[in-house]
Amino acid sequence: MSTNNNNQASTLQSYVDSATGAVQNAFGQLTGSTADQADGQNKKAQADAKDAASHATMKLPGMTATSSGVTTDDSRRSEGSWNQTIGSGKEMLGSAFGAEGLKQEGMRQNQEGKAQEAKGQMSDLGSGMSDRVQGSVGGAISSLTGDKASQARYQEMHDAGKTTQRGAEYDIQKQAEAQDSARRH
Repeated sequence: MSTNNNNQASTLQSYVDSATGAVQNAFGQLTGSTADQADGQNKKAQADAKDAASHATMKLPGMTATSSGVTTDDSRRSEGSWNQTIGSGKEMLGSAFGAEGLKQEGMRQNQEGKAQEAKGQMSDLGSGMSDRVQGSVGGAISSLTGDKASQARYQEMHDAGKTTQRGAEYDIQKQAEAQDSARRH
């Protein structure tokens, strides 16, 4: 789990803060306290902003950046994307010039690229989730034993896992949106 300081976006902490704000708002409504209502609404709004920040992702070629850090993507993701681009180009040229063999080769390369990219995404998703869990558990144990160095190392592992996971989720979501858009048109 991420540390709960105010400088770092934590999904879990944002959920806790949102629930706390909702309870405080409800308490204010029951008691007629506008101050409690306003405080509750403010806590919920801050929690929503923290949640959004914890999911904010910036994709760069071969890497992902989030509020937790920067990680390198599985190489199969960029290799697969490259194969899709080259395959689509061959397919287009084959269609334009009536070269059925080039067109078929392009279709095959495009499909291989999609599979290659998907394998890389699944690898990043799985390793990111694993690193987050291992970092959370290791950090909790290190906290109990007072081992600050291990706690910091496990926090870094958690944060890198979160960034890797968010990068894969981002790409998978973008592909799903593109497919939905293509189906509608």
